[in-house]
Amino acid sequence: MRMLVAVVALAGISSSWLPADPIEVQAQGPAAAGDAWRQWGGPNRNFIVSSTGLADQWPDAGPPVLWSRPLGPGHSAILAEGGRLYTMYRAGNGRAKQGPWEPEETVVAMDAATGKTLWEHKYPSRREDFSFGAGPHSTPLLVGDRLFTIGTNKQLFAFDKKSGKILWSHDLIKEFGSPELLIRPVVKTGYGCSPIAYRDTIICSAGGPGQSVMAFRQSDGAVVWKSGDFLTSEAPPIMIEMGGRPQLVVFGGGTVNGLDPANGKILWSTPHDPGNDLNCTTPLWGPDNILFVSSAYRAGSRAIQLKQEGNATHAEELWFTNRVRFMFLNAVRLGDYVYGTTGDFGPAFLTALDIKTGKSAWQHRGFGRASIVYADGKAIIRTNLKVCPHR
Repeated sequence: MRMLVAVVALAGISSSWLPADPIEVQAQGPAAAGDAWRQWGGPNRNFIVSSTGLADQWPDAGPPVLWSRPLGPGHSAILAEGGRLYTMYRAGNGRAKQGPWEPEETVVAMDAATGKTLWEHKYPSRREDFSFGAGPHSTPLLVGDRLFTIGTNKQLFAFDKKSGKILWSHDLIKEFGSPELLIRPVVKTGYGCSPIAYRDTIICSAGGPGQSVMAFRQSDGAVVWKSGDFLTSEAPPIMIEMGGRPQLVVFGGGTVNGLDPANGKILWSTPHDPGNDLNCTTPLWGPDNILFVSSAYRAGSRAIQLKQEGNATHAEELWFTNRVRFMFLNAVRLGDYVYGTTGDFGPAFLTALDIKTGKSAWQHRGFGRASIVYADGKAIIRTNLKVCPHR
């Protein structure tokens, strides 16, 4: 199986394809590097960026490759800022379910123009069940002059982003008694929640009594607050606004939860239970105050209408369908539609879902499971297709 990238106009589903190596950097147009990518999901954690001038169609051979270098297995996305790239990986055989993999993980900073290593930090990391891919699974976070990372075994680091110097660190398991792994999955892969910044803190899931979520001060790692007794998951949190105030949305193992990011107070909670804690996708938020969540297994897709009455936020189910299941890759919301690839262990389809009704506007075969970024009126789709149609 090889990875493929497509440039797609979602309304018309016209596409041009190219083979792509996961560790190649490619020139995609004059504005390709114009937006910094400092966190999971880009500037607003919704996989939508403001780049312009991107090509409508790529040549048959694909866009020119600027450079290519080996890294290693892992699910961490790559951050980009100020001519530098940051990511995490584990050395080993990424094409074999049994590895072998090294018993350590690496955080690396690279020159975006050449791929040259600027600094790297290695630390011991116990191997978990990597039958569906080796860790690390979390994406780092850039805030100011710091880079924050969380490893497979819940090792949290704050680095000076220029030098790679460790400014502070925590082991969430040893220091706070956080569970080593998620409670209910059969396949226990290790930590995967990508942290988020709020004011002078970073916030992430942790797990354990009274500390489903924890906030740490960015400057010195001090614990600012702990909150929640709900099951945790791999899903990254997002920030929304209700009644003129920010809220942190945490997609837990069996619930969707709204918290005050300043103190961790739980403002609302509603069920969404896949039966195994594997809620993995990023929640999507819109100006109509509709929150969209989706997962595979015993769950599906759900739209939650949030309503503000005074200081209270009420969560009401708008609709639910188990016919659309975004398993672990991201979707995007554009206007009244959510676009993503639905399917768990069976066939996968690219689909457009009406956010108001939950009805599928269309489905398109031939895409496989895919990640989507929207920019310049186009969807950049990366898919794991074995065979691709050329349309």
